Amino acid sequence: AAAEAYRVPVCIVFHKMDLYTAAETEEIRRLQDVYQKIGYRVLLTSIPGRQQLEELKEMTRGRISLFSGNSGVGKSSLVNWIQPGFNLRTAAVSEATRSGRHTTTFAEMVPLDHGGYIIDTPGIRGFGLVHVNKEEVYHFFPEIFRVASKCQYHNCLHINEPHCAVKEAVQAGEIAESRYLSYLGILAGDEKYR
Repeated sequence: AAAEAYRVPVCIVFHKMDLYTAAETEEIRRLQDVYQKIGYRVLLTSIPGRQQLEELKEMTRGRISLFSGNSGVGKSSLVNWIQPGFNLRTAAVSEATRSGRHTTTFAEMVPLDHGGYIIDTPGIRGFGLVHVNKEEVYHFFPEIFRVASKCQYHNCLHINEPHCAVKEAVQAGEIAESRYLSYLGILAGDEKYR
C-alpha cells in the first residue's frame, strides 16, 4: 500500500526458498498467486538453488533499487550475489530458529557493474502510510480500487455499508481476504498492518 501511495514500482521477493518446509512453500505459492493476480511481479529466490537470481539481477540493471524487509531475510546476501566482491556482512541462518540474523545496521547504496545501484537497508518491522485520509486508503490496494467504483455509495469505506462491491468481491474470493483485512487494519490504525 505504501509503495502504491508513492508510485514506487514493486517486485515481491520470497527468498531462501531452499529452507522452507512443504507446508511453508505451499503458503508462499498461495501468496505468490494472490499478488500476481493483483498485478505485482513475484520472484521466489534461492542462492544455493540458483533460483530466479538472474531475473532479479536483470531487474536492477540501470535502476536504483531498494531491498527492504525484515531482519535476516537475506537482503545483503542477494546484494552480494548480484554484485560479487562487494562483500556486505551476512550471518548464517540460526539453527535454533531457522531464521536469518540481523547484520545490516545502516542503509548503503551499492553501485552495480551492470549499471544502476542497490540500496541495502537494515531490517524493518514495518512501515505505513503517512498523511493519508482514510477515504484514500483503498486507492492503494489495486484490486480494491478496481472494484470500488461498483459500490452503491461513492464514499463507501468498504466496512459495513450496504451494497458494497468490495465486500461482495471478498466473499466471492475475487479479492484475497488477507488483503482486505490488511486494508481494514490500516484504516483502524492497527500497527500490525503498518
